[in-house]
Amino acid sequence: MGNLPEQNELPSGPARPVDGSGYDVVVVGGGVIGLSVGWWAARTGRSVAVCDPAPGQGSSWAAAGMLAPLSEASPAEAHLYPLAADSLRRWPAFAAALADDGGGDVGLRTDGTLVVAAGDDDRRALAELRDRMAAFDPPGDWLGGGACRRLEPALHPGVRGGFEVAGDLQVDNRAVLAALQSALATRQGELIRSAVVAVELAGGRLPGGRHRVHLDGGATVEAGWLVLATGAGGHTIGGVPAGCQPPVRPVRGDIVRLQGDPGEPVLGRVVRAQVDGRHVYLVPRRNGQVVVGATSEEGGYRTTSRAGAVHDLLHDAVTVVPELAELELAEVCARLRPATPDNGPVLGPTAAERVAVAAGHYRNGFLLAPVTAAAVVATVCNEEMPAVAAGCGAGRFG
Repeated sequence: MGNLPEQNELPSGPARPVDGSGYDVVVVGGGVIGLSVGWWAARTGRSVAVCDPAPGQGSSWAAAGMLAPLSEASPAEAHLYPLAADSLRRWPAFAAALADDGGGDVGLRTDGTLVVAAGDDDRRALAELRDRMAAFDPPGDWLGGGACRRLEPALHPGVRGGFEVAGDLQVDNRAVLAALQSALATRQGELIRSAVVAVELAGGRLPGGRHRVHLDGGATVEAGWLVLATGAGGHTIGGVPAGCQPPVRPVRGDIVRLQGDPGEPVLGRVVRAQVDGRHVYLVPRRNGQVVVGATSEEGGYRTTSRAGAVHDLLHDAVTVVPELAELELAEVCARLRPATPDNGPVLGPTAAERVAVAAGHYRNGFLLAPVTAAAVVATVCNEEMPAVAAGCGAGRFG
């Protein structure tokens, strides 16, 4: 499923519910993962509906859009690197296909990442991190503070050094979300702007082997295949068997957006920094914005930002790039990342017939969108998933 079907292999007319009573595929959840799966499935000619009351407004709305399997790698998540690296390789073709389907430019950038240390203790910690990263793929040589400032002149003169990760990419998360919705429409997929309150799986009194999806307000749709891409909110949907819902917990993250002059960008690439042991990233956008993130807090479903969390982000950002203090504070928002016990996603079939899952992507929803779409649509098409996704099933949690 990694290869894109040619335009002339797809039906020329609009996709219609099978037998007039439902869809081939109904995707529950309209974040970057649900939209990617829905669009990819529609490219195979299947009739598709994606259900979400506010598509793209959940955790995907607050993402920074970094595609960085190496600079995000940690020893505890070493098992995720092959999947993440595979998905990174898929991103240029994925972005091109979105453009071909009317999605437009998603802001794909190849500038890489500069990782820097604010102090001496941070320098030692990053030097150890760089050594660990070499087990996956060797990053660039260690650079002194002066060399870092030659790459990014806005860095504080006190920055102690760092290194480049040239292979990292980034996209504009909100441009991707808009592109996916446009591309889904181009492929005749439907976006149903309603919450799913419950599902009835095929069997028992339901005829024809089809699943029934109950929407907020009383409407229902039927599905040959059901894909659960519910992020951190899947616990609210009734009728989902325990074997179909992976163990996902919410992890709150705060993001700050600063607005600068598009004609005079403060930064030319992503800067990740360690400041007094805390991590902060600075992601420049072509419209002059700089996305600053991100906190990571366990503790329920609250989606409001704490003043202290925002203070820490701004303090660390300005410590590394003082010029950011002069930019306009454009936005502060918090969203819930869906995390599993091993922080890896759950992809593919479940214990229920014709029910698939695409959940638990934690910090890497945008990075893993292409490989997730390929894996889940392969499941729907009764084909083999990409080998790199073979260990991502829900069964690993028992």
